[in-house]
Amino acid sequence: MNVARFLGVLAAFAFVHVHAQSAATYPTRPIRIIVPFPPGGATDIMGRTIGQKLTQKWGQQVIIDNRPGAGGNIAAELAARAAPDGQTLFFAASAQLAVNPSLYSKLPFDSLRDFAPVVLVGAGTNILVAHPSLPARSLKELIALARAKPGALQYGSPGSGATAHLAAELLKIEAGINIVHIPYKGGAPGVVDVLAGQIPLMFISMPSVIGHVKSGRLIALGVTSARRSDAAPEVPTFAETIPKFEASSWYGIVGPARMPRDVIEKLNAEIMAILKSPDVRNIFNAQGTEILGSTPQEFGRFIRDELAKWAIVVKKSGARVD
Repeated sequence: MNVARFLGVLAAFAFVHVHAQSAATYPTRPIRIIVPFPPGGATDIMGRTIGQKLTQKWGQQVIIDNRPGAGGNIAAELAARAAPDGQTLFFAASAQLAVNPSLYSKLPFDSLRDFAPVVLVGAGTNILVAHPSLPARSLKELIALARAKPGALQYGSPGSGATAHLAAELLKIEAGINIVHIPYKGGAPGVVDVLAGQIPLMFISMPSVIGHVKSGRLIALGVTSARRSDAAPEVPTFAETIPKFEASSWYGIVGPARMPRDVIEKLNAEIMAILKSPDVRNIFNAQGTEILGSTPQEFGRFIRDELAKWAIVVKKSGARVD
């Protein structure tokens, strides 16, 4: 055996040996979880909750690295380019992994090629609310009204390309209606306008408006999740009117591609155990998120399905952000 070949075999053996032992000793140093939004929001709170639980479990510090901007693409690129050793993880939302690949003309990462799925954490519902002056008290009545007056009704969202906006576009496709989008720079200004009756409808995440629904200042016409929300079980799902309709924002943890399989499996087992904790469930419920959980393989298939689903919606809606 020549020297070059011998060194190659030795390197391959060392690689296999290190990775075979990695799960047994992992983690050996602090872990970084990249979060694509600023501190204090729902995604940040959920990422920190998991990070704190992992720290308690392993006695190894877990650092939350907030990298907001460009719809989460800055954080996604950083995570995709990190070393695939399990020391850097990405607390991703559906926007980065499933929506942005169709919404942006060019991205510095590929959702399927550049990430290793670890676990699907949970899903948050969007809700459609109306000002009480709107002559519709259900999704069915709204659809009938919109069909009778095509293009006459306006709806607000937190911004073009937001999951709430695309949920509305999916409704337009599925129900065959024409309602006009009014994009806002964030949810708060839109909520102010729908409360004042400046716009009749608003698609937005449930925690942003549930207090106004409970007080009667806004009417809830439906939630976009597959099941009714524990936060407002009296509000029907869109699927009760339009079978199989589902348009949730979801969250999951991925790492860079080529992470060791045994490290992925260890992370999945630990995080799944964390998600079953009652105190974690309470924290997530307060953020309007239903805990899900999955195997890495199930999460990978889920991402692939969501990419295909939202590509159709983005194309038909014509939504773009660049």
